[in-house]
Amino acid sequence: MLHITNGDSTAISLRRSGIPGVFLAWRDVLHDGPVPAGLSLQQLSEVRARFLAERGWSSYEDALEEFRARDNILERFRNEREVVLWFEHDLYDQLQLLQILGWLAEQERGKTILSLIAIDSFPERASFHGLGELTPAQLSSLFPQRRLITPAMLTLAQVAWDAFRSPDPLMIERVLADDTSALPFLVGALKRHLQEFPSVTSGLSRTERQLLEALAAGPMRPVPLFVAAQRMEEAPFLGDWPFWQYVYDLSQGPSPLVTREDGVAFVLPAFSSGAAGQTAFLEQELLLTEQGNAVLAGQGDWMRLHGIDRWLGGVHLRDHEPAWRWDETRRRVVAAPSV
Repeated sequence: MLHITNGDSTAISLRRSGIPGVFLAWRDVLHDGPVPAGLSLQQLSEVRARFLAERGWSSYEDALEEFRARDNILERFRNEREVVLWFEHDLYDQLQLLQILGWLAEQERGKTILSLIAIDSFPERASFHGLGELTPAQLSSLFPQRRLITPAMLTLAQVAWDAFRSPDPLMIERVLADDTSALPFLVGALKRHLQEFPSVTSGLSRTERQLLEALAAGPMRPVPLFVAAQRMEEAPFLGDWPFWQYVYDLSQGPSPLVTREDGVAFVLPAFSSGAAGQTAFLEQELLLTEQGNAVLAGQGDWMRLHGIDRWLGGVHLRDHEPAWRWDETRRRVVAAPSV
């Protein structure tokens, strides 16, 4: 039996739960960086490994080796009597689920049973954030509740995965306008993804706006800032390392929106910095600049000040007027007007 889940924490707890099988942590932040259309599983892994290396989160060789080992286990799924997918409701998990289901939809599955455990709450957790916070015994209690993955789930996942990888985000809008009941958490996740497009009013993504709103209360250090921004999410999905990248980007350029109290741009942590470097990173005091307050108040546009070079799924946003923006009033992505 093969179990696939969202990360190491859940995989470790599953191994301790007494549930039999092999446990595979999927490990990829698909909501950040390029996920272009038309690539095989192996080709996409190469693209993702290159992105992780460019971010400084891993070396290209290490990331690619990990992705290839992961992909090889998935490609041998027909050797298992059953494959069980363990995922939750947030954007991070739902995109991983789409990738796996979208790939499985294209495979000859033989006699292998496909099952799914997908939750957004747990009875013993008043505030549920994810499978990784559950104990081995709590995870074990979910195992008998797994559901068979239906053809409708596979078809919807394949369509949604193709839409996420498309260079046209209106493909996602079409998915949202159709019947998504086969995957009940898909709508919330994809809508949250679309909110990462720059706003038509400020040029800020939702994550950037929430980050600035947290700082509007006063100077904060990195970890309290991360916690404050995450509390504004209906379903927290963002890890701390991607969040630091948002802070870093907002502190760059001739008109930064965020700075340190000493006037220096935010410094990213480094894997090899050691305890002293980690302490220095955590003790940075961050605050809004005058320009940050203006953009947050709708009196400036971050894209026109700073520009963008970022992938959201299959959409590559570039320049000082990216082709697509998020319209909060209309609650949809719109083509940006030429300026």
